Amino acid sequence: MRHIMMALLLGASPAAAFAQGSAKPASKATVEAQHRVAAGLPAEDGRDAEFADRGYLGTLADPVIKTRDGRPVWNLDAYGWMDGKAPDTVNPSLWRHMTLLRKHGLYALSDNMWQVRGFDVSNMTIIKGKTGWILIDPLTTRDTAAAALRLVNDKLGQRPVTAVIYSHSHGDHFGGVRGVVDEADVRAGKVAIIAPEHFMAETASENVIAGSAMGRRANYQFGGNLTPGPQGQMGSGIGMGVAGGDITLIAPTIEIRQTGEVREVDGVALEFQMVPETEAPAEMNVYVPMSKTFLAAEIATCSLHNILTPRGAKVRDAHAWAGFLNEAANLYGDRSDTIASSHCWPRFGQAEVKGWLIGQRDNYRYLHDQTVRMMNKGMTQAEIAEALKAPPAIANQWFNKGYYGTYSHNSKAIYQYYLGWYDAVPANLNPHPPEVRSAKLVAAMGGAGKVLAEAKKAMAAGDYRWSSDLLNSLVFADPKNAEGRSLLADSYEQQGYQAESAIWRNMFLSAARDLREGVKASITTQSIDMISAIPTGLLLDSVATRLDPAKIGDKALAINLVFSDRNETARVSIGNAVMFSEMGTAHRAPTVTLSGPRQLFLALLFLKMPLAQLEGAGLKVEGDRAAVEALQAALDPMPGPFNIAEP
Repeated sequence: MRHIMMALLLGASPAAAFAQGSAKPASKATVEAQHRVAAGLPAEDGRDAEFADRGYLGTLADPVIKTRDGRPVWNLDAYGWMDGKAPDTVNPSLWRHMTLLRKHGLYALSDNMWQVRGFDVSNMTIIKGKTGWILIDPLTTRDTAAAALRLVNDKLGQRPVTAVIYSHSHGDHFGGVRGVVDEADVRAGKVAIIAPEHFMAETASENVIAGSAMGRRANYQFGGNLTPGPQGQMGSGIGMGVAGGDITLIAPTIEIRQTGEVREVDGVALEFQMVPETEAPAEMNVYVPMSKTFLAAEIATCSLHNILTPRGAKVRDAHAWAGFLNEAANLYGDRSDTIASSHCWPRFGQAEVKGWLIGQRDNYRYLHDQTVRMMNKGMTQAEIAEALKAPPAIANQWFNKGYYGTYSHNSKAIYQYYLGWYDAVPANLNPHPPEVRSAKLVAAMGGAGKVLAEAKKAMAAGDYRWSSDLLNSLVFADPKNAEGRSLLADSYEQQGYQAESAIWRNMFLSAARDLREGVKASITTQSIDMISAIPTGLLLDSVATRLDPAKIGDKALAINLVFSDRNETARVSIGNAVMFSEMGTAHRAPTVTLSGPRQLFLALLFLKMPLAQLEGAGLKVEGDRAAVEALQAALDPMPGPFNIAEP
C-alpha cells in the first residue's frame, strides 16, 4: 500500500524562480529612503560579526544539498554574491543583517556543544552525550538534517544519535528528524524523542488543520518563489530561507511539563524552562549545566519576532513572552556563559547573555504596554501601528530591530489578542467583501482611468502605500486591467526594496511576482510522514473542516471506522451538516462499518480514491456503501494555491 501513501500530500518543491528580468530598479524615492535609513543606523561595534564567526569548524565542500534521487533542496552559497555596500534595492539595515545570517557550517558553542547553522531556516544544536549525540531541533526537512549530521560526524567523529529534542511545535524544529534517526531505533528505546507537552496537538493544529492556508501564506512570507538576489529574496530575518524536501515527524516518547524539570539524557543533565503561548503554543527552552549554555529556542533571536506571524497562526501572548524572558534572565542569566537560539548566531559572556535576554524582554514588554495604553485611549489597530515606535534605548540594539517581526504588525496582533479584529467602528462591522467594495470605490472615483491617474501621481511622489491602496482596489474590481496590475506590481516592488523586515520584503515582492507572472506552487507543511504521525482523532477533525454543507445536505450518517493495523476504532456521526468523530467507541447500529489499515482510510478521505479501488486494496465495507460515497463526495479536495494579490 506504499504506492497509495506516496500520493498523499507530498511536499511541493520550490517553484519556478522569480524572473529577475521583470524586476524594476529602485526608484528615486526608494534610493532616498535607503540613504535615510543608512544615516540613522546604530554605530557598528563588531560584536555581531565576531559572535557569528566564533567557533567555526568548517562546512560542506559541495554547497548544494540534494535528495537521495538527486533533486536539489538547499544551496549553502545562495547568498555568495553579497559583497560591499547595500545596493539601492535592499534596505541597508537588512543588508547588514544578511551578511551575518548567510554564514553556514559547524560552530563550537561551548564545552561539548556545537551548532550547525545556515543549513536551513533554523539551527541544529548538538550536545555530546556519554554514548552519542543529543540533537536539538533537527531542521525542517530530511535531507538538510542528514547533511548537517554528516558534517557533525565528519568534523567531530562518528557517533550514533541517542536523543532528539523538539524545542517547539513548528515544522522547522522537528521536520528533519528522519534524516538523523531511524524510527525503529526510537521504538526499540535506543533513541529518545523529547518535546514539550501538547506538542502533537499543536503540531496537528498548525500543520494539518490549518496547514493548507498557512502553506500558501508562508510562500509569501518566506519568498518561496523568489530567487536570492538584489531584486529578489533577502532571507527571512531569522535565517536564509526554508529548505525544500520532505517534512518528517516521529512522535515524542518523553514529554516535558514544568519549568525546572531536570532529565538525564545519555549521561547529560538537561534543565527545561516551559514557555507556552509565546512563539509557539507548545515551546520550551533548554539549559545545559555542564556547558553553562542556555538555548533560548525561539523566544530570543537576532530580531524582533512575530506576535502574530503573517503566514497565520494563533496569536501570541506578548505579556507572557516578556515574562518568560525575565524568568530566563533570573534563572539562567547568572549561570550561563553562552546563549544560543534555534535561529541566528549565539552570544558569549555572562553580561551578553543577560543583556540579550533583558533587552528583548523590554522590547516585548514595551510593545505590549504601549499598545494596550493606546488601545485603552480608544485608538484603533491602524492608528496604533502608525504611532508606535520603539524608543532609542530599545531600537538601537541590533537584535531588537524588525528583520522578522515589526512594530506595525505586532501592535495589531496585541490589539487582536485583547479585542479581536473589530475596531468598534460600525462602518467596519459589516463592509462589502473586497471585490464588491473595490468595484464601488472605483466607480465612485470616476472609473479606472481616474484611479490610474491618481495612483501614478502617488507613485511619482514616492507614496507607494497610497498607490498600492488605490491600485489594489482597481485590481480587485477588474483583475484583467493590465495597466493596473503592472503598476500595482511596481508599487509593491518599491515597498519591498525599502522594507527592513525580510519577510515584509518577501511578501511585497511575492505579490509583485504573482501579478506579473501568475500564481505558482506553494510551500506545504504537510507530507506523508506528517500525516502518518498525527493521531487519528486529530486527522478526522481535519477531515471535518473539508465537509461542504451544500453537498452533504440534510443527510444523517452513522459510520464506524476500524483501523486494523493500529487497534483503533472511531465512530463518525454526520448530521446538521456537521461531522463529529469520537475515538475508542462505535455506533451500535451503524449505517456502515469500514475496516482496514489506516493508510486506506487516508486514501479514502484525503485523496478521495474510488471506494471500489480501495476495496481491492483491502478495505472492508459492511453496510450501506452509498453512505461512504456520500461522505466522500461532500468533502472538498485538498486545497492548492489560491490568489492573494488579486481576487
